Amino acid sequence: MSPRIDAHQHFWKVARGDYRWMHPSLEPLYRDFGPQDLAPLRARHGIDGSVLVQAADSVAETEYMFELAAGDATILGVVGWVDFEAPDAPDTLARLARNPKLVAVRPMLQDIPDVRWMLRDTLAPAYRALIELNLAFDALVKPPHLPHLVRLVDRWPDLRVVVDHGAKPVISAGLRWPARAAWSADLRTLATHPRLCCKLSGLATEASRDWSDADLAPFAHEIVEIFTPQRTMWGSDWPVVDMAGGYSRWYDSSQSLFASLHEGERRALFGGTAAEFYGLSWTPQA
Repeated sequence: MSPRIDAHQHFWKVARGDYRWMHPSLEPLYRDFGPQDLAPLRARHGIDGSVLVQAADSVAETEYMFELAAGDATILGVVGWVDFEAPDAPDTLARLARNPKLVAVRPMLQDIPDVRWMLRDTLAPAYRALIELNLAFDALVKPPHLPHLVRLVDRWPDLRVVVDHGAKPVISAGLRWPARAAWSADLRTLATHPRLCCKLSGLATEASRDWSDADLAPFAHEIVEIFTPQRTMWGSDWPVVDMAGGYSRWYDSSQSLFASLHEGERRALFGGTAAEFYGLSWTPQA
């Protein structure tokens, strides 16, 4: 039996103070979220476990996530953060990788003004360390980053990469989004790299507040058509998804959108791909 895995969710404690993007106007996100908040949602939808993803650009937050994972077996993996440009980045990665829950790292590319930042020569030691440590690279990118991500995976063919949130297409603009063709073409180029996957997550947040399944369908279907279910992994992006209808609405929409897939394809999309890509260990629910 394949696991049912949420490949992308967050926890945070506001008082920790290193979530630079967070401020009181971000309701309903400006409060603490922990495992006890996610547990009933997992139980409702039969989710065996999840991948906990960084939300702050600090090593301290990665260590905080390790603490949470030590107390909750349903946190199957952690996607952390390091300063890729720091001279000691490889040493920091090696130290963090001693914790078996670390499966990937994620620089917050979407918040860096230079969309070419990922190609800087100063980052080479960090990329090399990721490959040597068998850690993946979560690419938090938007459509303008994609041509540069293509160059990155060409340059580092042994780097395992997953594109977060389908690269955040502007779903609110619908099929008339001017850059839609370029977004699709770039994803198709990326899909030629066998060590690269994509997350079916975050799409509701990119849609209008009153989104429907029909609004998401062209983009969600294209992502899965491009990468196939065997290289696409479903994620909730909880609690950010609470700004766009909530966990259950997005989960139910995803189930409806891909109801026609064969059972094996559904098992891959809703857990198997994440388990294989991140190398996750899991225990079936009773």
